[in-house]
Amino acid sequence: MKAVDIIINKRDRKPLTREEIEFFVQGFTSGEIPDYQVSAWAMAVVLNGMTDQETTDLTLAMVHSGEKLDLSAIVPMAVDKHSTGGVGDKTTLVVEPIVAACGLPVGKMSGRGLGFSGGTLDKLESIKGFRTDLSTDEFLHQLGTHHLVLTGQSADLAPADGKLYALRDVTGTIPSIPLIASSVMCKKIAGGAQAIVLDVKIGVGAFMQTLEEARTLSRLMVEIARLSGRRAVAILSDMNQPLGNAVGNALEVKEAIDMLRNGSAPDDFYEHCMEISSHMLLLGKLATELREARDLAELALREGRAWERFRTLISIQGGDVRMVDDPELLPKASIIESVLSPHSGYLSGVHAREVGETAVDLGAGRGRKGDPIDPAVGILIHHKVGDFVEKSQPLFTIHANNEEKLAQAKERLLKAHTWSQAPVPPLELFYGLID
Repeated sequence: MKAVDIIINKRDRKPLTREEIEFFVQGFTSGEIPDYQVSAWAMAVVLNGMTDQETTDLTLAMVHSGEKLDLSAIVPMAVDKHSTGGVGDKTTLVVEPIVAACGLPVGKMSGRGLGFSGGTLDKLESIKGFRTDLSTDEFLHQLGTHHLVLTGQSADLAPADGKLYALRDVTGTIPSIPLIASSVMCKKIAGGAQAIVLDVKIGVGAFMQTLEEARTLSRLMVEIARLSGRRAVAILSDMNQPLGNAVGNALEVKEAIDMLRNGSAPDDFYEHCMEISSHMLLLGKLATELREARDLAELALREGRAWERFRTLISIQGGDVRMVDDPELLPKASIIESVLSPHSGYLSGVHAREVGETAVDLGAGRGRKGDPIDPAVGILIHHKVGDFVEKSQPLFTIHANNEEKLAQAKERLLKAHTWSQAPVPPLELFYGLID
Protein backbone atom coordinates (compact mmCIF):
# COMPACT_ATOMS: atom_id res chain seq x y z
CA MET A 1 0.00 0.00 0.00
CA LYS A 2 1.33 3.46 -0.93
CA ALA A 3 0.37 6.88 0.44
CA VAL A 4 0.30 8.41 -3.05
CA ASP A 5 -2.30 5.87 -4.22
CA ILE A 6 -4.54 6.78 -1.28
CA ILE A 7 -4.20 10.49 -2.16
CA ILE A 8 -5.08 9.75 -5.79
CA ASN A 9 -8.13 7.71 -4.78
CA LYS A 10 -9.46 10.56 -2.69
CA ARG A 11 -8.59 13.07 -5.43
CA ASP A 12 -10.65 10.96 -7.83
CA ARG A 13 -13.60 10.83 -5.41
CA LYS A 14 -13.22 7.13 -4.64
CA PRO A 15 -14.23 6.03 -1.11
CA LEU A 16 -11.27 4.89 0.95
CA THR A 17 -11.28 1.52 2.68
CA ARG A 18 -10.79 1.12 6.42
CA GLU A 19 -7.39 -0.48 5.71
CA GLU A 20 -6.28 2.46 3.56
CA ILE A 21 -7.32 4.98 6.23
CA GLU A 22 -5.61 3.04 9.03
CA PHE A 23 -2.43 2.71 6.95
CA PHE A 24 -2.43 6.45 6.25
CA VAL A 25 -3.05 7.51 9.87
CA GLN A 26 -0.48 5.09 11.27
CA GLY A 27 2.10 6.24 8.73
CA PHE A 28 1.48 9.90 9.52
CA THR A 29 1.65 9.30 13.28
CA SER A 30 4.94 7.41 13.01
CA GLY A 31 6.47 9.94 10.64
CA GLU A 32 6.74 7.51 7.72
CA ILE A 33 4.28 9.53 5.64
CA PRO A 34 5.58 13.11 5.27
CA ASP A 35 3.64 16.30 5.94
CA TYR A 36 3.40 17.25 2.27
CA GLN A 37 1.52 14.05 1.41
CA VAL A 38 -0.83 14.44 4.37
CA SER A 39 -1.47 18.06 3.29
CA ALA A 40 -2.37 16.87 -0.22
CA TRP A 41 -4.70 14.22 1.21
CA ALA A 42 -6.38 16.74 3.56
CA MET A 43 -7.00 19.14 0.66
CA ALA A 44 -8.52 16.29 -1.35
CA VAL A 45 -10.87 15.62 1.60
CA VAL A 46 -11.80 19.31 1.79
CA LEU A 47 -12.66 19.35 -1.92
CA ASN A 48 -14.32 15.93 -2.26
CA GLY A 49 -15.61 15.08 1.22
CA MET A 50 -15.91 11.67 2.88
CA THR A 51 -18.75 9.21 3.44
CA ASP A 52 -20.07 8.64 6.97
CA GLN A 53 -18.27 5.29 7.06
CA GLU A 54 -14.99 6.83 5.89
CA THR A 55 -15.27 9.54 8.54
CA THR A 56 -15.99 6.94 11.22
CA ASP A 57 -13.01 4.85 10.07
CA LEU A 58 -10.82 7.97 10.22
CA THR A 59 -12.12 8.77 13.71
CA LEU A 60 -11.37 5.27 15.02
CA ALA A 61 -7.96 5.18 13.33
CA MET A 62 -7.05 8.39 15.21
CA VAL A 63 -8.46 6.89 18.43
CA HIS A 64 -6.18 3.88 18.00
CA SER A 65 -3.13 6.07 17.31
CA GLY A 66 -2.62 6.39 21.07
CA GLU A 67 -3.97 5.47 24.48
CA LYS A 68 -7.68 4.65 24.80
CA LEU A 69 -9.40 4.82 28.18
CA ASP A 70 -11.90 2.18 29.25
CA LEU A 71 -14.10 3.73 31.92
CA SER A 72 -16.48 0.75 32.19
CA ALA A 73 -14.28 -0.85 34.86
CA ILE A 74 -14.36 2.39 36.88
CA VAL A 75 -18.00 3.50 36.65
CA PRO A 76 -21.08 1.82 35.12
CA MET A 77 -21.81 4.86 32.93
CA ALA A 78 -19.84 8.03 32.18
CA VAL A 79 -21.27 10.93 30.21
CA ASP A 80 -19.49 13.83 28.58
CA LYS A 81 -20.40 17.03 26.78
CA HIS A 82 -18.66 18.97 24.06
CA SER A 83 -19.24 22.50 22.85
CA THR A 84 -18.01 23.54 19.43
CA GLY A 85 -16.92 26.82 21.00
CA GLY A 86 -18.47 30.19 21.68
CA VAL A 87 -18.28 33.53 23.47
CA GLY A 88 -19.18 33.53 27.16
CA ASP A 89 -19.79 29.78 27.15
CA LYS A 90 -19.05 28.69 30.72
CA THR A 91 -21.74 26.00 30.83
CA THR A 92 -19.33 23.16 31.70
CA LEU A 93 -18.59 24.83 35.05
CA VAL A 94 -22.29 24.54 35.97
CA VAL A 95 -23.46 21.49 34.05
CA GLU A 96 -20.82 19.05 35.27
CA PRO A 97 -21.54 19.61 39.00
CA ILE A 98 -25.30 19.44 38.39
CA VAL A 99 -25.10 16.13 36.55
CA ALA A 100 -22.65 14.64 39.07
CA ALA A 101 -24.91 15.79 41.93
CA CYS A 102 -27.73 13.77 40.35
CA GLY A 103 -25.59 10.63 40.58
CA LEU A 104 -24.25 10.39 37.03
CA PRO A 105 -20.42 10.25 36.76
CA VAL A 106 -18.82 12.89 34.54
CA GLY A 107 -15.26 12.49 33.31
CA LYS A 108 -14.41 15.45 31.12
CA MET A 109 -11.27 16.45 29.28
CA SER A 110 -11.52 20.07 28.16
CA GLY A 111 -9.46 22.41 26.03
CA ARG A 112 -8.02 25.88 26.05
CA GLY A 113 -9.27 28.89 24.18
CA LEU A 114 -7.82 29.79 20.80
CA GLY A 115 -8.96 32.87 18.94
CA PHE A 116 -12.28 34.41 19.96
CA SER A 117 -13.59 31.21 21.59
CA GLY A 118 -12.85 30.86 25.32
CA GLY A 119 -11.49 27.67 26.91
CA THR A 120 -12.77 25.92 30.04
CA LEU A 121 -9.26 25.22 31.34
CA ASP A 122 -8.31 28.91 31.12
CA LYS A 123 -11.39 29.83 33.13
CA LEU A 124 -10.67 27.28 35.88
CA GLU A 125 -7.05 28.44 36.16
CA SER A 126 -8.43 31.77 37.44
CA ILE A 127 -8.72 29.80 40.69
CA LYS A 128 -5.33 29.66 42.35
CA GLY A 129 -3.77 26.18 42.45
CA PHE A 130 -6.40 24.40 40.33
CA ARG A 131 -4.72 21.57 38.42
CA THR A 132 -5.63 20.97 34.79
CA ASP A 133 -2.82 18.50 34.07
CA LEU A 134 -3.99 15.29 35.76
CA SER A 135 -2.28 12.10 34.64
CA THR A 136 -4.34 9.24 33.25
CA ASP A 137 -4.05 7.36 36.55
CA GLU A 138 -5.17 10.44 38.48
CA PHE A 139 -8.08 10.93 36.08
CA LEU A 140 -9.27 7.36 36.54
CA HIS A 141 -8.80 7.37 40.32
CA GLN A 142 -10.70 10.63 40.75
CA LEU A 143 -13.53 9.49 38.50
CA GLY A 144 -13.86 6.24 40.41
CA THR A 145 -13.66 7.90 43.82
CA HIS A 146 -15.58 11.15 43.30
CA HIS A 147 -17.44 10.53 40.00
CA LEU A 148 -16.27 13.99 38.93
CA VAL A 149 -13.18 15.14 37.06
CA LEU A 150 -12.35 18.02 34.73
CA THR A 151 -8.85 18.23 33.27
CA GLY A 152 -6.86 18.80 30.10
CA GLN A 153 -6.49 16.14 27.45
CA SER A 154 -3.61 13.71 27.87
CA ALA A 155 -1.00 13.95 25.11
CA ASP A 156 -1.29 10.16 24.78
CA LEU A 157 -4.93 10.36 23.65
CA ALA A 158 -5.43 10.51 19.86
CA PRO A 159 -1.96 11.95 19.05
CA ALA A 160 -2.73 11.65 15.31
CA ASP A 161 -5.48 14.25 15.76
CA GLY A 162 -3.07 16.76 17.32
CA LYS A 163 -0.60 16.33 14.47
CA LEU A 164 -3.28 16.54 11.80
CA TYR A 165 -4.93 19.63 13.33
CA ALA A 166 -1.60 21.48 13.48
CA LEU A 167 -1.05 20.70 9.80
CA ARG A 168 -4.59 21.69 8.79
CA ASP A 169 -4.16 25.00 10.62
CA VAL A 170 -1.35 26.06 8.25
CA THR A 171 -2.55 24.48 5.00
CA GLY A 172 -6.04 25.98 4.63
CA THR A 173 -7.78 22.68 5.37
CA ILE A 174 -9.62 23.56 8.61
CA PRO A 175 -13.12 24.05 7.06
CA SER A 176 -13.97 20.41 6.34
CA ILE A 177 -16.98 18.93 8.11
CA PRO A 178 -15.62 15.32 8.01
CA LEU A 179 -12.26 16.46 9.42
CA ILE A 180 -13.93 18.61 12.10
CA ALA A 181 -16.30 15.80 13.09
CA SER A 182 -13.55 13.18 13.32
CA SER A 183 -11.35 15.56 15.34
CA VAL A 184 -14.09 16.15 17.92
CA MET A 185 -15.27 12.57 18.16
CA CYS A 186 -11.88 10.82 18.28
CA LYS A 187 -11.01 12.69 21.49
CA LYS A 188 -14.37 11.86 23.08
CA ILE A 189 -14.15 8.17 22.16
CA ALA A 190 -10.50 7.91 23.25
CA GLY A 191 -11.49 9.54 26.55
CA GLY A 192 -13.87 6.66 27.25
CA ALA A 193 -17.25 8.43 27.31
CA GLN A 194 -20.14 6.08 26.65
CA ALA A 195 -22.66 8.88 26.08
CA ILE A 196 -22.01 12.36 24.70
CA VAL A 197 -24.08 15.53 24.46
CA LEU A 198 -22.81 17.76 21.66
CA ASP A 199 -23.55 21.49 21.92
CA VAL A 200 -23.19 22.75 18.35
CA LYS A 201 -23.10 26.54 18.15
CA ILE A 202 -24.51 28.52 15.23
CA GLY A 203 -23.98 32.15 14.25
CA VAL A 204 -21.47 34.97 14.01
CA GLY A 205 -19.75 33.87 17.23
CA ALA A 206 -19.41 30.24 16.16
CA PHE A 207 -17.36 28.20 13.71
CA MET A 208 -20.59 27.00 12.06
CA GLN A 209 -22.12 30.13 10.56
CA THR A 210 -25.36 28.64 9.22
CA LEU A 211 -28.02 26.27 10.45
CA GLU A 212 -27.44 24.02 7.43
CA GLU A 213 -23.72 23.64 8.24
CA ALA A 214 -24.46 22.96 11.91
CA ARG A 215 -27.07 20.30 11.08
CA THR A 216 -24.68 18.57 8.68
CA LEU A 217 -21.89 18.51 11.28
CA SER A 218 -24.27 17.39 14.04
CA ARG A 219 -25.75 14.53 12.03
CA LEU A 220 -22.27 13.32 11.13
CA MET A 221 -20.99 13.37 14.72
CA VAL A 222 -24.08 11.57 16.01
CA GLU A 223 -23.67 8.96 13.25
CA ILE A 224 -19.98 8.48 14.14
CA ALA A 225 -21.04 7.84 17.74
CA ARG A 226 -23.63 5.27 16.59
CA LEU A 227 -21.20 3.46 14.30
CA SER A 228 -18.67 3.44 17.16
CA GLY A 229 -21.06 1.92 19.68
CA ARG A 230 -21.68 5.16 21.61
CA ARG A 231 -24.82 7.21 22.20
CA ALA A 232 -24.89 10.87 21.30
CA VAL A 233 -27.29 13.75 20.73
CA ALA A 234 -26.51 17.17 19.30
CA ILE A 235 -28.22 20.35 20.47
CA LEU A 236 -28.17 23.24 17.99
CA SER A 237 -27.76 26.47 19.95
CA ASP A 238 -27.45 30.16 19.16
CA MET A 239 -24.15 32.04 19.26
CA ASN A 240 -25.02 35.34 17.61
CA GLN A 241 -24.68 37.15 20.93
CA PRO A 242 -22.59 36.19 24.00
CA LEU A 243 -24.02 33.52 26.29
CA GLY A 244 -24.82 35.06 29.67
CA ASN A 245 -23.31 38.43 30.53
CA ALA A 246 -19.68 37.66 31.38
CA VAL A 247 -16.90 37.25 28.81
CA GLY A 248 -13.47 36.70 30.36
CA ASN A 249 -12.04 34.03 32.60
CA ALA A 250 -12.50 35.15 36.22
CA LEU A 251 -15.70 37.00 35.29
CA GLU A 252 -17.15 33.82 33.80
CA VAL A 253 -16.16 31.76 36.84
CA LYS A 254 -17.97 34.29 39.02
CA GLU A 255 -21.10 34.07 36.84
CA ALA A 256 -21.02 30.26 37.12
CA ILE A 257 -20.60 30.49 40.90
CA ASP A 258 -23.58 32.84 41.17
CA MET A 259 -25.76 30.28 39.41
CA LEU A 260 -24.52 27.28 41.38
CA ARG A 261 -24.69 28.94 44.79
CA ASN A 262 -27.66 31.28 44.44
CA GLY A 263 -29.51 30.13 41.32
CA SER A 264 -28.84 33.63 40.01
CA ALA A 265 -28.00 33.79 36.31
CA PRO A 266 -28.98 35.54 33.08
CA ASP A 267 -31.99 33.78 31.59
CA ASP A 268 -30.21 32.51 28.49
CA PHE A 269 -27.33 31.05 30.51
CA TYR A 270 -29.69 29.38 33.02
CA GLU A 271 -31.79 27.81 30.25
CA HIS A 272 -28.71 26.64 28.39
CA CYS A 273 -27.29 24.90 31.46
CA MET A 274 -30.63 23.26 32.23
CA GLU A 275 -31.06 22.04 28.65
CA ILE A 276 -27.58 20.49 28.45
CA SER A 277 -27.87 18.95 31.94
CA SER A 278 -31.27 17.47 31.14
CA HIS A 279 -30.06 15.79 27.96
CA MET A 280 -27.01 14.38 29.76
CA LEU A 281 -29.24 12.88 32.46
CA LEU A 282 -31.60 11.49 29.84
CA LEU A 283 -28.76 9.99 27.82
CA GLY A 284 -27.26 8.56 31.00
CA LYS A 285 -30.61 6.86 31.78
CA LEU A 286 -31.26 8.65 35.06
CA ALA A 287 -34.54 9.86 33.59
CA THR A 288 -36.96 8.49 31.02
CA GLU A 289 -38.11 11.80 29.59
CA LEU A 290 -36.78 15.34 29.35
CA ARG A 291 -39.16 16.95 31.88
CA GLU A 292 -38.16 14.41 34.53
CA ALA A 293 -34.48 15.05 33.78
CA ARG A 294 -34.95 18.80 34.13
CA ASP A 295 -36.72 18.34 37.47
CA LEU A 296 -33.72 16.33 38.72
CA ALA A 297 -31.28 19.01 37.54
CA GLU A 298 -33.25 21.87 39.08
CA LEU A 299 -33.59 19.99 42.38
CA ALA A 300 -29.82 19.40 42.55
CA LEU A 301 -29.31 23.12 42.00
CA ARG A 302 -32.03 24.23 44.41
CA GLU A 303 -30.88 21.95 47.25
CA GLY A 304 -27.26 23.11 46.96
CA ARG A 305 -25.90 19.68 45.98
CA ALA A 306 -24.53 20.98 42.68
CA TRP A 307 -22.75 23.79 44.52
CA GLU A 308 -21.15 21.32 46.92
CA ARG A 309 -20.01 19.16 44.00
CA PHE A 310 -18.36 22.20 42.42
CA ARG A 311 -16.53 22.99 45.68
CA THR A 312 -15.43 19.34 45.84
CA LEU A 313 -14.11 19.49 42.27
CA ILE A 314 -12.06 22.60 43.03
CA SER A 315 -10.72 21.14 46.28
CA ILE A 316 -9.67 17.71 45.02
CA GLN A 317 -7.85 19.25 42.06
CA GLY A 318 -5.82 21.58 44.28
CA GLY A 319 -7.79 24.80 43.87
CA ASP A 320 -8.12 27.42 46.59
CA VAL A 321 -11.73 26.93 47.73
CA ARG A 322 -11.64 30.31 49.49
CA MET A 323 -11.71 31.94 46.05
CA VAL A 324 -14.88 30.01 45.24
CA ASP A 325 -16.57 30.79 48.56
CA ASP A 326 -15.64 34.45 48.18
CA PRO A 327 -15.43 35.36 44.46
CA GLU A 328 -14.07 38.78 45.44
CA LEU A 329 -10.77 36.94 45.89
CA LEU A 330 -10.68 36.01 42.20
CA PRO A 331 -8.26 38.03 40.02
CA LYS A 332 -9.44 41.64 39.53
CA ALA A 333 -8.59 44.14 36.83
CA SER A 334 -7.03 47.46 37.82
CA ILE A 335 -9.45 49.44 35.63
CA ILE A 336 -13.21 48.83 35.66
CA GLU A 337 -15.29 51.19 33.56
CA SER A 338 -18.96 51.09 32.62
CA VAL A 339 -19.94 52.58 29.27
CA LEU A 340 -23.38 54.17 28.99
CA SER A 341 -25.79 53.76 26.10
CA PRO A 342 -25.37 56.64 23.64
CA HIS A 343 -29.11 56.71 22.86
CA SER A 344 -32.45 55.00 23.50
CA GLY A 345 -33.68 52.15 21.36
CA TYR A 346 -34.11 48.41 20.90
CA LEU A 347 -30.99 46.27 20.63
CA SER A 348 -31.00 44.52 17.26
CA GLY A 349 -27.59 42.91 17.66
CA VAL A 350 -24.69 42.27 20.05
CA HIS A 351 -22.08 40.80 17.71
CA ALA A 352 -20.68 37.80 19.57
CA ARG A 353 -17.49 37.48 17.55
CA GLU A 354 -16.64 41.17 17.97
CA VAL A 355 -17.16 40.85 21.73
CA GLY A 356 -15.01 37.72 21.86
CA GLU A 357 -12.19 39.25 19.83
CA THR A 358 -12.30 42.38 21.98
CA ALA A 359 -11.90 40.23 25.09
CA VAL A 360 -8.89 38.53 23.45
CA ASP A 361 -7.35 41.94 22.71
CA LEU A 362 -7.79 42.88 26.38
CA GLY A 363 -5.76 39.75 27.26
CA ALA A 364 -8.55 37.29 28.12
CA GLY A 365 -7.66 34.94 25.25
CA ARG A 366 -4.80 34.04 22.97
CA GLY A 367 -4.29 34.83 19.33
CA ARG A 368 -1.67 32.09 19.06
CA LYS A 369 -1.12 28.87 20.96
CA GLY A 370 1.07 29.56 23.98
CA ASP A 371 0.13 33.24 24.39
CA PRO A 372 -0.26 34.23 28.08
CA ILE A 373 -3.73 34.76 29.55
CA ASP A 374 -4.77 37.57 31.89
CA PRO A 375 -7.51 35.98 34.04
CA ALA A 376 -8.75 39.32 35.40
CA VAL A 377 -9.75 41.12 32.21
CA GLY A 378 -12.96 40.84 30.28
CA ILE A 379 -16.35 42.35 29.56
CA LEU A 380 -19.82 42.35 31.09
CA ILE A 381 -22.54 42.78 28.47
CA HIS A 382 -25.61 44.15 30.25
CA HIS A 383 -28.35 43.69 27.64
CA LYS A 384 -29.64 41.15 25.13
CA VAL A 385 -31.02 41.44 21.62
CA GLY A 386 -34.64 42.64 21.88
CA ASP A 387 -34.09 44.68 25.05
CA PHE A 388 -35.16 48.32 25.10
CA VAL A 389 -32.28 50.38 26.47
CA GLU A 390 -32.66 53.93 27.71
CA LYS A 391 -30.05 56.54 26.88
CA SER A 392 -27.35 56.72 29.61
CA GLN A 393 -28.19 53.27 30.98
CA PRO A 394 -25.07 51.08 31.48
CA LEU A 395 -24.52 49.22 28.19
CA PHE A 396 -21.38 47.21 29.04
CA THR A 397 -18.55 47.21 31.57
CA ILE A 398 -14.90 46.72 30.64
CA HIS A 399 -12.38 45.13 33.00
CA ALA A 400 -8.90 46.08 31.77
CA ASN A 401 -5.30 46.37 32.92
CA ASN A 402 -4.20 48.80 30.23
CA GLU A 403 -5.60 52.25 29.38
CA GLU A 404 -4.89 51.98 25.66
CA LYS A 405 -6.57 48.58 25.41
CA LEU A 406 -9.52 49.98 27.39
CA ALA A 407 -10.02 52.79 24.87
CA GLN A 408 -9.80 50.40 21.92
CA ALA A 409 -12.26 48.00 23.55
CA LYS A 410 -14.75 50.78 24.23
CA GLU A 411 -14.80 51.87 20.59
CA ARG A 412 -15.08 48.33 19.26
CA LEU A 413 -17.84 47.28 21.68
CA LEU A 414 -19.97 50.31 20.86
CA LYS A 415 -19.84 49.27 17.20
CA ALA A 416 -20.73 45.67 18.17
CA HIS A 417 -24.09 46.91 19.50
CA THR A 418 -26.62 47.70 16.78
CA TRP A 419 -29.96 49.41 17.22
CA SER A 420 -33.52 49.66 15.99
CA GLN A 421 -36.28 52.13 16.77
CA ALA A 422 -38.88 49.39 16.21
CA PRO A 423 -39.29 46.42 18.58
CA VAL A 424 -36.94 43.49 17.88
CA PRO A 425 -37.76 39.87 18.82
CA PRO A 426 -35.28 38.10 21.12
CA LEU A 427 -32.98 35.54 19.55
CA GLU A 428 -33.86 31.87 19.69
CA LEU A 429 -31.79 29.92 22.23
CA PHE A 430 -32.02 26.58 20.40
CA TYR A 431 -32.68 25.50 16.83
CA GLY A 432 -33.37 21.82 17.26
CA LEU A 433 -32.00 18.45 18.32
CA ILE A 434 -30.22 15.78 16.30
CA ASP A 435 -30.42 12.29 17.79
